[in-house]
Amino acid sequence: MATGETVTRRAVGDHEKLTAQETQIARLAVAGRANAEIGAALFLSHRTVEWHLRKVFAKLGVVSRRELAERLRTPL
Repeated sequence: MATGETVTRRAVGDHEKLTAQETQIARLAVAGRANAEIGAALFLSHRTVEWHLRKVFAKLGVVSRRELAERLRTPL
C-alpha cells in the first residue's frame, strides 16, 4: 500500500494460487509424512519444507495439518 499499489484480499477458493512445490508439499503433509520425510523425498531440508508449509497455511487460511486436509479436499 505504501507504493500506491492496490492490495487485494485472497478469496476462499485460492487453491490454484499455490505453487507446484507448495501443492506437492501440502499433499505429502496431508498424507501424514513428517517434514523430514517430505524433505528427503523432495531433496529439501526439513526447514525448507517447514517454510513452504507456513506459506501454504497462510495462503489457505489454515492453522493445522488437519484443517489443511479438509481444505484440500474441497473442490477447486
